[in-house]
Amino acid sequence: MRRFKAGSAGIAVAALALTLAACGSDGGDSDSSTDSESDSTSSGDLSAELTWWDTSDPTNEGPAFKQLIEKFNEEYPDVKINYQSVDFGSAQNDFKTAAKAGKGAPDILRAEVAWVPEFASLGYLYALDDTELLDNNFLETPLSSNVYEGKTYGVPQVTDTLGLMYNKALFEKAGLDPENPPTTWDEVKTAAEALKSKAKVDGIYVNAAGYFMLPFIYGEGGDIVDADAEQILINSPEAVTGIQTAVDLVKSGAAPKPDAADSYGTMMTLFKEGKVGMIVNGPWEVANIESDPKFGGFENLGISAVPAGSAEAGAPVGGHNYVVYSGMDDAKAEAAIAFVKFMSSAESEAFIADELGLLPGNADAYDLIGDNAKVTAWKGALDAAKPRPWIPEGGQFFAPLDTMATEVMVEGVDPQKALDEAAATLKSDVVPDYSE
Repeated sequence: MRRFKAGSAGIAVAALALTLAACGSDGGDSDSSTDSESDSTSSGDLSAELTWWDTSDPTNEGPAFKQLIEKFNEEYPDVKINYQSVDFGSAQNDFKTAAKAGKGAPDILRAEVAWVPEFASLGYLYALDDTELLDNNFLETPLSSNVYEGKTYGVPQVTDTLGLMYNKALFEKAGLDPENPPTTWDEVKTAAEALKSKAKVDGIYVNAAGYFMLPFIYGEGGDIVDADAEQILINSPEAVTGIQTAVDLVKSGAAPKPDAADSYGTMMTLFKEGKVGMIVNGPWEVANIESDPKFGGFENLGISAVPAGSAEAGAPVGGHNYVVYSGMDDAKAEAAIAFVKFMSSAESEAFIADELGLLPGNADAYDLIGDNAKVTAWKGALDAAKPRPWIPEGGQFFAPLDTMATEVMVEGVDPQKALDEAAATLKSDVVPDYSE
């Protein structure tokens, strides 16, 4: 029985094309976990009505998940899934409010990775350790976001991270090899100089937001906190050096000063219009970039791991997990687990990858994806993915980090001063028991 994939995010790619019909396998699939599910929880044994809050994009992503529900119901006709598309921005608080009141919470939720430890600490999630759901072969690092105090409270739906995205045509115009992108921040600065002098565009746009500062911090061996030691690290010498690297990209002219009002939106507009050669962003933007008529399609998009600092290359793990609400009886929970197991199977996640370009959290899905370049292009980035501190307070880290990023990247505040302020806020408002 395999539960973990060796390595943080290894990808094995086989030349096997996935069809939607594969998602509806009803006994012929070779995966042992599917066989065990069919043996122990046959469709005739399960009858329930479940509500699923889906926080994915209702226009671009929702229809694919609805197709999977239809396939699930071919195997489990007596399990009705009430699909509800809910706003991602309000779902975290809405779920907590409903769960606390004991009324209105969904049976299943698509939760952002940082939400799971918080919900688990509040007692709102069903522990999955003794269920067949963990027979699926999930990637170790994404699965780690679901573990709280030794128990597992969710499973990966999709995973993601940050990578270096670049415009291949602009690289060629600047005399750069698009097959050998920069691997360090020093190389980024050199490439940016060529882009400015020969292609007449800005080199790299650095988004002034806390999440996007983490590759600079990780690159020097720093972190936000040490959860085991209960220590705040955000203002450590390593973190200061990392943030100074980002600041120096702007000061040197390698990167333009980020827009104060809409740093992210400006970054994406400039990149899609071919006015900046490189950005750091995630797989959720691939469809947006390739569909812009000014960019030149997916074939013009280069993707690689985030550049390394002096210590390593590292980018934060993101993504979403399936979680099951604790406020239900065992019979209903059994149906919910069967549904989540189907949705997180290798076949289902490979279908979503082929349809939407999202990165599976199920390791075996990569064997089914075949030559889907939109997924396999992220192998290097996933290999550099680094777990965030999976603690209940993890979702609260980024407000002070966003303030810090704006101060240093836009307002010119000294990195040590801004990071000291962020550390003080973490101490006072987020993790008061941690030492500085």
